[in-house]
Amino acid sequence: MTVLAPLLKEPREALVALDFDGTLAPIVPDPTQARALPEVAPVLRRLAPALRSIVIITGRPAALAVEYGGLADVHNLTVLGQYGLERWTEGELVSPPEHPGVAEARRKLPLLLERAPEGVHLEDKGHALAVHTRRAAEPEVALERLRSIVAALAERTGLVVEPGRLVLELRPPGMDKGRALTAFAAEVGAGSVLVAGDDLGDLAAFDAADALDVPAVKVCSGSDEVTALAERADIVVDGPRGVVALLGELADAVT
Repeated sequence: MTVLAPLLKEPREALVALDFDGTLAPIVPDPTQARALPEVAPVLRRLAPALRSIVIITGRPAALAVEYGGLADVHNLTVLGQYGLERWTEGELVSPPEHPGVAEARRKLPLLLERAPEGVHLEDKGHALAVHTRRAAEPEVALERLRSIVAALAERTGLVVEPGRLVLELRPPGMDKGRALTAFAAEVGAGSVLVAGDDLGDLAAFDAADALDVPAVKVCSGSDEVTALAERADIVVDGPRGVVALLGELADAVT
């Protein structure tokens, strides 16, 4: 528990910031089938009242993260979806107008993927579009073949490419998990921060945690697919189950 000492000193000033897929929910071939581990909602219900706040910062639409996590009745929880473009708090969802580039990419991307390897599929997130290769026979090869195509479309439509675990996501510029974390930590007046993630998109949140003028603990939900976060983390745990176990230890300590 030594690594959690900054949060344990003044738990009611602590902010816990969590990714969803790969951190609270195991990665699965079909993203529509992803669900948080059953232990997630109970441990967050136990932990949240003792902290300044809990925030989930995810590339998913905020409402889907709440649904797939079974989190609707967790109080003192905010979900920042679409890398911070959307906000869910206590059942209320705030979402901006759609970026015009997303609508254009939605029309063009299926045509560009017609010759993609079998198993490649498109996920429409509303404010973003994700190209997944996990179900292809050679996922890494398919990802590399599509990287330049997706990047060219992003440039034409004014979007940015967010790489991830066997996925390339087209999303609006101007927001990432780091900016979302920085703004939320300032909003709630966090006195310490724990941030947990598993993917390349979480590196921005790690950077933001390091830049905050408060003690920060960086947690990597470890996997064989992404190692960059483990190199930056204060603690590496064994995937979502390790994250839940760590949150359980924190809940035991502060309650």
